[in-house]
Amino acid sequence: MGNLSGKVAIITGGSRGIGFAIARALIEQGAHVVITGRTEARLEEATRELQAAAREGGTATGVRTDVRNYQEVEQLMTRVARQHGGLDILINNAGIGLFRAVADMTPEEWHSIVDTNLTGVFYCCHTALPHLRARGGGWIINISSLAGRNPFPEAAAYCASKSALNAFSEALMQEVRYEGVRVSYVMPGSVATDFGSRGGQKGDWALTPEDVAQVVMDLIAHPQRSLPSRVEIRPARPPKK
Repeated sequence: MGNLSGKVAIITGGSRGIGFAIARALIEQGAHVVITGRTEARLEEATRELQAAAREGGTATGVRTDVRNYQEVEQLMTRVARQHGGLDILINNAGIGLFRAVADMTPEEWHSIVDTNLTGVFYCCHTALPHLRARGGGWIINISSLAGRNPFPEAAAYCASKSALNAFSEALMQEVRYEGVRVSYVMPGSVATDFGSRGGQKGDWALTPEDVAQVVMDLIAHPQRSLPSRVEIRPARPPKK
């Protein structure tokens, strides 16, 4: 894809897994990358790794942010716009997966999932839009999941949050498309990360974070005349049932 030198990108949940792979792909194309997370030590480590991979003047910054806190998100957007002169790309990747039967899930666990996977995306989009509009447009890419279309037991909260995220993304896309803000969402299937708490290891058949990052980079590089508003990506050869 083309060079992203001078472009400014925020990736929530960017210190590991899919978010980190996206951040690395962006910084290797020269973007100024800002990653968020809730663990300071991990953010610092990831920022150092990203800066080592930077090309064409790209930079890496880590900002501790809880996307469930509107004030923290608002401060993040203001800081990035002030430091880099604006914002071009927002990747909403921060997510929580706690897998419990409905009868066993606590209200606190429910809110943790929904407030991160859905409300946090609203907070980020709401506070980012003025900065994207000031640049004449940009990209919002939300990392969803095939679980948003294919519910399964002990994942009611997670599946509901991702299904709602899909609908949110579709509606937002239609609201801002004429302003040059391009909204898309990516629904990966099984990805080999440590996300969630279901246990077990995925084999070589699973997607890698880099596979998802490639989709994001392809979306950003896509011609302006068309808008891929939704992408499903799944393992080519999962285990046969």
